[in-house]
Amino acid sequence: MEESYLNPFLEETTFYNRIVLGTLVPNRVWDPLPHFFQTWLRNYVGGTLVYLVSGFLWCLYIYYLKRNVYLPKDAIPSNKAMRLQICVAMKAMPWYSALPTVSEYLVENGWAKCFARISDVGWPAYLLYLAIYLVFVEFGIYWMHRELHDIKPLYKYLHATHHIYNKQNTLSPFAGLAFHPIDGILQAVPHVLALFLVPMHFTTHIALLFIEAIWTANIHDCIHSKIWPVMGAGYHTIHHTTYRHNYGHYTIWMDWMCGTLRDPLDDESKVL
Repeated sequence: MEESYLNPFLEETTFYNRIVLGTLVPNRVWDPLPHFFQTWLRNYVGGTLVYLVSGFLWCLYIYYLKRNVYLPKDAIPSNKAMRLQICVAMKAMPWYSALPTVSEYLVENGWAKCFARISDVGWPAYLLYLAIYLVFVEFGIYWMHRELHDIKPLYKYLHATHHIYNKQNTLSPFAGLAFHPIDGILQAVPHVLALFLVPMHFTTHIALLFIEAIWTANIHDCIHSKIWPVMGAGYHTIHHTTYRHNYGHYTIWMDWMCGTLRDPLDDESKVL
């Protein structure tokens, strides 16, 4: 019974490995590897592609195709600044890739609360579990991020790497993953911890981990989307300039409840 429950997860991860690696990497490189390392390599290749392609397209659109529409010229980061951000992110990418690899390993071995198909629980239960999962992730990332600021050694040796980008003209979508690798992993750990507490659709969990790369690109582009209650780039830009506000990830709720919210519209009204 347990083997039949776990087989779909192993089949799914094997399928992803063959699709990604079989398309992008020579067979002789990945086929002899144990399944765990095939999964790590797939996550590394996939994560790198998501980061570079989404970042490049984002920058092409907001800095060149829509030049001076969303941002004034003096707020556009230099090519050198973006190259440095890419270098920081790419040095960390092998370590980032370990987290989804470990989470998949936990699921494949039956150590996490996951289900393979939405039909196993039904749509109402799936949506309820997803909502609880996202609330837990928001709670966990808020407090992890806040402690990376409040605990001085953590800030000095880990999080400060990301906060060298502290002005509009030094932030870009490529800054979204420009972290010390341990910092980046710590802030994504709530996604994995949630699997021990909340039944979660396996494919949705993996998709959300990779969507993180796109989401973090979004909140570092300095363009205030004004979609309440989303923690968009307007809020996160304030975080990079004050260091003491807007620690949240997807929404403003945790900052609102904990007294750390600072609204970009209030800042704009003060300037006016």
